[in-house]
This record gives sequence, structure tokens and C-alpha cells, in this order.
Amino acid sequence: MSPATPLVPGPTPGPLPGSSLSAARRSRELGETIGGPVVDVLVVGLGATGAGVALDAAARGLTVAAVDAHDLAFGTSRFSSKLIHGGLRYLASAQLDVAHESAVERGVLMERTAPHLVRAQPFVLPLTPLVSRGQSALAWAGFRAGDTLRLAARTARATLPAPRRLSAVETRHLAPALRAPGLRGGLLSWDGRLTDDARLVTAVARTAAAHGARILTRLRALELTASGARVRDELTGEEGEIRARAVINASGVWAGDLVEGIRIRPSRGTHLVLRSDRLGPLPAGLHVPVPGETNRFVLVLPQGDGRVYVGLTDEPVEGDIPDVPEAPESDIGFLLDVLGSVLDIPVQREDVVGAFAGLRPLLDTAPEARSGGAPRTSDISRRHAVLTSPGGVITVVGGKLTTYRRMAEDAVDAAVTTRRLTAGPSPTATLPLVGAASPATLGSLRAPRRLVQRYGTEAPAVHALGARDPRLGRPVLPGHPVTGAELLWAVRHEGALDEADLLDRRTRIGLVPADRGSALDAVREVLGEVSAQVGEG
Repeated sequence: MSPATPLVPGPTPGPLPGSSLSAARRSRELGETIGGPVVDVLVVGLGATGAGVALDAAARGLTVAAVDAHDLAFGTSRFSSKLIHGGLRYLASAQLDVAHESAVERGVLMERTAPHLVRAQPFVLPLTPLVSRGQSALAWAGFRAGDTLRLAARTARATLPAPRRLSAVETRHLAPALRAPGLRGGLLSWDGRLTDDARLVTAVARTAAAHGARILTRLRALELTASGARVRDELTGEEGEIRARAVINASGVWAGDLVEGIRIRPSRGTHLVLRSDRLGPLPAGLHVPVPGETNRFVLVLPQGDGRVYVGLTDEPVEGDIPDVPEAPESDIGFLLDVLGSVLDIPVQREDVVGAFAGLRPLLDTAPEARSGGAPRTSDISRRHAVLTSPGGVITVVGGKLTTYRRMAEDAVDAAVTTRRLTAGPSPTATLPLVGAASPATLGSLRAPRRLVQRYGTEAPAVHALGARDPRLGRPVLPGHPVTGAELLWAVRHEGALDEADLLDRRTRIGLVPADRGSALDAVREVLGEVSAQVGEG
């Protein structure tokens, strides 16, 4: 992308009115919010739950300011498996209410609010010699129970196909990298899968903005009270006050830093990043049983962008919470060992081109084990909780990505009740996010399928940027599909302010350090051109 003509082209088909997030909008709304009139709801944290709270409150007609010390989806929300779980794993631990809630929320995302971002993903569980007949029967019963959950949640069969048994030949067709000797078949199941978890957060935040919420990144909450917060602009260092009728703490693993009495027990989930050619064609993902465990699997998740994720772990984290957790070698070795148990040619450490770890914000309410030690993090309930501190600050914590919308609804319900706000019931179960449309409409859009799966109805506008300027239409680095047009769109409409926002959250180029370095020049060029355009304007 060499500078020949201006990078910022002329007018293109526009985004949803009011949804564009930009540096200019941030600056304007920051000035209106700090020291300004009282807002109905102040939200702290702009991961999936915090963005969901901002949308829920704004959609009810409340005035909203939502702040984050970093960027949209900076924390746990960008480090998931990208799966929208239907609750199967919670059936195994008898958390029936959590399982049903997950299945319902999966259906909401797939059929109503975000069908462009969430689609059905097939998974194969290979029946290797390490999987006994009894384990196979148990897994099959679980998949059938998961399909019953789908039915109870009223999710259409066309949305999620039925599980079925596979022959050894069918299993190898869906996963050719599997070791053939001893393979007696497989079990095929389906679940929801996100194109990108950080993109979901961006879509939720932009939808909230379209309903009038002020989305303020790089604004750190220093102190919370029931009537507002003291905040600091991380770009300038200036401090000020935001006044609010209700304050909702949705800061995830950092929730206890802002409100006394909140005990979080973080659990680390690590994923590996491999090049797709290392495992060959993968029409389906894999459930790889962990040897010696009854109901635990490592997931192999093809991404469609030349990469495959392998995860995940569930390990307790002690001590201070880092801004960006690192994947330890012990987790990497564990995942490689489990993966190697089913592959014809095991993956080596040098094949791992990237790794990432996320911290689940589990609420520490589980009783101590009889032996005197704390329970494993995998045993802590994934139920969410909405807690009101003695000082009146509402905290929403726990849960999981799939149920972010329900968590947000419950948090706003609590704020409306305890702070006596005037608002009706939540409309978000039927409120489409930015880019959402019916499958028929999405299929008729004149844009590449990959863009439609990331931008939905906005895909033609993103594609038009590249069509008007060939440099923007080209990938920013060989072997990865992200184009300069997507970078420009992220700066103009998705609130990206710097290189890290573009590389690590609006795109996922940064998950592979080598790719991140190769893309830096293209990213800096886009940022420089946009800055120049703003200066000239």
C-alpha cells in the first residue's frame, strides 16, 4: 500500500445512522459527559456484558454513558473460543437452568439479533482407541440431550442440524489429519460459532451508540459511587466526574478492584494458533477427548482465515490480574499433548505460530472442598450474578459470552428497580445488531461472503471502499484476507484509535506476532492518511 493517491476515498454506502464510532465522536461526547448533566446509567467496562448493558439501557430510552480504560473487547471478550454454546457442558454438571438459558440465548443470536455473526458449526468427536464404548455412549447421550435443549429453546432445525453417528470413512473425510489405525467412527454435533468475538462486542457497542449511548474508550474509572464516578482520560491524563442515577460495574475480572466485597476467582483459558495447512482441510471442528477425563475436551476450531485455534484450558489464576494474560508453556504443552493423541502426525511446538489466554470472571461463591482446598475452577458455576454493594453500585459478574444479553438485561432490571428509573422491559431479545438481516437478505448482498459474515448488511459499503481504491482492496499482508478497506472502516466507523485497536481487536491479525509485524506499515499508513484528512478538514 504505497502512497500514490489519497487513502480515504469519497462517499460510500453508509453505516446504520448514529452507529459510527470515531475519534471525533469520542472527543465530542467526552466533553459533553465529564462534568455534564446527570445520565441515567453509567456503565463501567466495554466487553460483551458492558456493551450489552449499554445497549439494553439505551434501548429502553435511558441516557447512557459507557466507559472503558482501554478499548472495546479489550479483556476476556476477545479471548474466547468464538463459540456460542447451547448449554451441553452445563447439563453434565446438572446446571439445568444455565443450560437452558444458554440454549435460548444461542437461538436469539443465531435467528434474530446477529445471524450475520453467528452460524452453525459442525464438530466431530473421533472414536479412537482412547475413547471407550462407555465414553462413546455417554457422549452420544449428551449430544442427544443437547438437541433436546435446542428444541426446548425453540431454535429451528434448519438453524442447527441434528447430531448423528459417522463411519470411519466419513470421520476421516471431515478431518483427514486424524490417525486412521483404530479409528472406528465419530460423532457429529453442531453448535453456534462466532465469526469473531471482538466483532460481536463492536456490533453491540455500535448498536448502543445508534440508540444514543455514549461509548467512551480510553476513559478509566478511578472510583465508583452510587451517583457516578471519578474518571481519567487515558489519552490526556485529565480527570473529571461523571454523574449518574445508576452505576453498573461490568468490568469482568477487574470488578473487585472497583467495588469492595466482590470476590472473583479467575480461570485461564488458553488457545493455540496454528496455520491451517498444518492440519490440512477441516470442514468441521474437532472435539478431542482429554485422556483420563470423562467429560472434558480440547477443541480444534478452523477459522476460515488461514488459521486454526486449539483450546482450551481451565486453570486457576492467583495474584494480580494482568491487562493481557500470557499463555504459559504448561498450557501449550497440555494442548499439544491432547491434540497429538488423535493426529496422524503430531503438531510440534514450532508449529504454534501464536497463543492467547483469556480470564473467565468466575464469582467465588463455591464452598471449600472437603479436603480443605478450594474447588477447581472448572467446578465453579457459570451462573451470573447481579450484586448491589452497600454503597449502591450494581455489579454484574460471572456468566459467559453466550449469555451476555441476558446478563445485561438482569443488570439493567436491577438498576431500574433499585434506583427507581423510569423504563420499560428490555427489548433486546428481538433487537437486531448493526449488520443483522435475514439469511435471504444476507445471501443477496453484493459483497464477498467473508465480508458478509463479518459486516452483514454493511459488507457492500466496506467492499465499495476497496473497489474505489485498489490499494484498499488488497490484503494488508500475504496469506491473510483482511484488506486495507477493513482497516479504514474500523477507524471511520468502529472506534479504532490506534494500531493495537486495528491489529488486535477490529481484526485478529495480531494473534500471530509475525503477521502483526508484517501488517504494521499498512496499518500506520491508514492511520496517517485518516489523521491527515481530519487535519485538512
